[in-house]
Amino acid sequence: MYLSVQLSYYPLADDFKPPIKEVVTKLQASGLEVYPNRMSTQVFGEFDAVMGALSEVMKWSFETYGKAVFVANFLQGDRRPKDA
Repeated sequence: MYLSVQLSYYPLADDFKPPIKEVVTKLQASGLEVYPNRMSTQVFGEFDAVMGALSEVMKWSFETYGKAVFVANFLQGDRRPKDA
């Protein structure tokens, strides 16, 4: 089953940009299709691969940077941009 996710990450720290960039980099390294923008990051792939990558990245983020908020919208199906 294909999964489309819109993910927003809010590290609870004054210097928030480096953690955001690292989370996006780790998602990109997972082999999934990842499209970051200024408001959120879209992640696309097979359900198990997406959920596994999100679980690993979230755990890593909490262990590395401490408290943060992740907000995600999940949609079953392929919602990749048409021009991708």
